[in-house]
Amino acid sequence: MTAPKAPRQDTAASPIAPAGQTRFGHGWYRWVICGLLFFATTINYMDRQVIGVLKPKLEESLHWSDADYGHIVLCFQAAYAAGYLFGGRLMDQIGVRLGLTLSVALWSIAAAAHGLVRSVVGFAAARAGLGLAEGGNFPASIKIVGQWFPKRERALATGIFNAGSNVGAVLTPLAAPWIAENWGWPAAFYTTGALGLAWLVLWIPIYAPPEKHPRVSPRELDYIRSDPTDPAVHIPWLELLRHRQTWAFVLGMFVTSPIWWFYLYWVPDFFHKTHHLKLLELGPPLVIIYLMADVGSIGGGWLSSTLLARGWSVNAARKTAMLVCALCVVPVSTVSTVSNVWLATALIGLAASAHQGFSANLFTLVSDTTPGPAVSSVVGIGGMAAGIGGMLSAELVGQILERTKHYFIPFVAASSGYLVALWAIHLLLPKLEPMQLSRVLAVEKTVPSRGGDD
Repeated sequence: MTAPKAPRQDTAASPIAPAGQTRFGHGWYRWVICGLLFFATTINYMDRQVIGVLKPKLEESLHWSDADYGHIVLCFQAAYAAGYLFGGRLMDQIGVRLGLTLSVALWSIAAAAHGLVRSVVGFAAARAGLGLAEGGNFPASIKIVGQWFPKRERALATGIFNAGSNVGAVLTPLAAPWIAENWGWPAAFYTTGALGLAWLVLWIPIYAPPEKHPRVSPRELDYIRSDPTDPAVHIPWLELLRHRQTWAFVLGMFVTSPIWWFYLYWVPDFFHKTHHLKLLELGPPLVIIYLMADVGSIGGGWLSSTLLARGWSVNAARKTAMLVCALCVVPVSTVSTVSNVWLATALIGLAASAHQGFSANLFTLVSDTTPGPAVSSVVGIGGMAAGIGGMLSAELVGQILERTKHYFIPFVAASSGYLVALWAIHLLLPKLEPMQLSRVLAVEKTVPSRGGDD
């Protein structure tokens, strides 16, 4: 790794235009960084979704039951919970440049390792390694968005990089079945694992924090720093758990993230068993679902950013966007009762789209309410809660399907989760006020906090 260049000495102030000005009028390099996060998230989701797309083939080849598959998914979720928690803390302590490098390298190796195993225990171990390493992606990405974007653009930037999860979910059902049919299922895992290592070739030489980056103009840096800066502080986990801002995010993640993973891991099996689609026939409906989810990811961030630009408060803009998304999920409760595969696809696609729009705003709540040095830690705590929820839901869905052979109960449960989450968030943060730091245990010297610990 090459050391980042010294901070730019030219600190002459540049005029900051109103929020409605063209997004590229202040410079554009922050969007290059957002693009790198988009591709990392795309690869992240390809690595984790391969097993769901290939479940019918793996089930046939390796003689799994639904309960076996549920146990394998549970191992991923358990490790992902720990990886999210400690990955978030790691990003705050060693910085996102090194932290994300380690995360991507390790998850790529774990992804490829799936091709070497044949037993349920072997897959469980490989999934655990994947989950532990992948847990660093979102804490790092949210922290980077907080460092590189002013508040008015963060929901949009989060929506854009989060759209990578949908692109990955689109590419996987197109590529993985074809690779598996032509070169065997292990090759699908080897291929996706190699993509992460290729991404590092771009990331390592390109990334530096905005204050130290030679491609960031003084005007763009002034725009990035146009919000009031937070004091640089070290906030222990126990201190963070005292604040309602942390618990609002934790509850939101605990309730809604398992629903997304249900779509990711079980929807291919739903189409296979309910609508009798073969492996190579799964691609079109899954592609439609995740293309719709891409629209929702960017659209949810766009909606709240647009409302902010029109003078709405952060509280009203974020929660209105989240309410719209929550209501759009409700129709998925009927999906297990429809006989037309394309109507089922449209209903799941609408719900997946709404999830991503809700998620873009949920993640943005953290950078709205949390001091910059603690953003990754709060995201990590929320991710751990999401992982615990995912563990419980994976085991529960597996047992429900083992006993009922029907997807009615899981889809009904998925339809109401977002309204419950938004209600809990509003009770905890009726005004979306920022975290108060009066009892922070260790305060360091005051410096611009979102600039770089890297």
